[in-house]
Amino acid sequence: MKNLSIVLIAVLFFACNAKQKKVTEWRGENRSGIYNETNLLKEWPTEGPTALWDVEGIGNGYGSPVIAEGKIFLNGEIDSVAYLFALDLQGKTLWKTEFGRDWMVNFIGSRSAPTVVDDMIYVASGLGDIACIQAETGELKWKVNMLEKYKGKNTRFGYSQSLLIDGDLVFAAPGGIDNNIIALNRFTGELAWTNPGVGEISAYCSPLLLEFPSRKVLVTFSDNALMGIESQTGKMLWTELQDTLCDINGNTPIFEDGYLYYVAGCGNGTVKMKVSEDGSQITEVWRNKELDNIMGGAVKLNGKIIASGHRKKVWKSVDAETGETRDTLKFGRGATIAADGMLYCYNERGQVGLVNVTPESMDIVSKFKVTKGTKEHFAQPVINDGVLYIRHGDALMAYDIKKKI
Repeated sequence: MKNLSIVLIAVLFFACNAKQKKVTEWRGENRSGIYNETNLLKEWPTEGPTALWDVEGIGNGYGSPVIAEGKIFLNGEIDSVAYLFALDLQGKTLWKTEFGRDWMVNFIGSRSAPTVVDDMIYVASGLGDIACIQAETGELKWKVNMLEKYKGKNTRFGYSQSLLIDGDLVFAAPGGIDNNIIALNRFTGELAWTNPGVGEISAYCSPLLLEFPSRKVLVTFSDNALMGIESQTGKMLWTELQDTLCDINGNTPIFEDGYLYYVAGCGNGTVKMKVSEDGSQITEVWRNKELDNIMGGAVKLNGKIIASGHRKKVWKSVDAETGETRDTLKFGRGATIAADGMLYCYNERGQVGLVNVTPESMDIVSKFKVTKGTKEHFAQPVINDGVLYIRHGDALMAYDIKKKI
């Protein structure tokens, strides 16, 4: 009987694990900007880390790559067409799939990262096309357009959302009056629920999912409001308006130990909020208007919220407990990620900095300049298996940052 019980427990364990989805997405695990990597270099050679390869021809754009199951996936625009590219780990193109039309008005090109769930990839274009594509073959499974089907209203710079998955649902923000936030069945593309939000256009924000014992909460920005929505039902739980009008809230919030942090480019600046145990309420803890950032991302590292400023082009660190500004780092303005205890800054001049963060200061240890690629340096870096990936427009570069034993 005892042996039978052990067998039954093992069967149930493996059955439950088999149903768990493997998700690879924008800014790493929990969209936190922290990449779960170890044994990385703490200092680079003078000329920068070793370049493994670079590839051109991936189309215009600012969307970061996503690496899953030995493949690199990223979005790119060619002749106004939105493509999803699949590359191998040496940069060779395996396939590319057209899934819609992309943004051609200002800062031309793709502006979001794919989301990979098991063998399916979910992508969005700057003109509102949402698609599901098979990862192995590039076969288009379904697609819809948010402007046409859901009467969405686009932004000044084009839709810039990396899609989020929860169970059988994929979430998107058309930004319309009636269908402000929507959930689609991720296998069919059919509408599961819709929420009018606060009636604003969307705000370039890739949403975050908070998990509580009684519910999951979708957190995202619209034009001037932060919203918390029950993910499976579409019920609005709470909203927080910004102090001043601001239509570029491009940063995914950070959630840790029951607290939600966000960094906005104007409005409230950097804010910490306590989320109730069931996710139904928020309470502001502190607000710091010195740190503003519209799209470069923020990380919580060594007890600090760190991002670059928008108006004042320096990186700042804010104490996560008190909300006080702790240090500044002169390195321009740009994107922020972290891995293995170190900060990685990619500024709009094309410089990549490796930064040591202590309780007292931020110090640049090493830096190098990206010399290949096209247009603005807006894409956020990605780290996977000891390789640093930098997308600069039509080019993708891979650098070896693994410590040699």
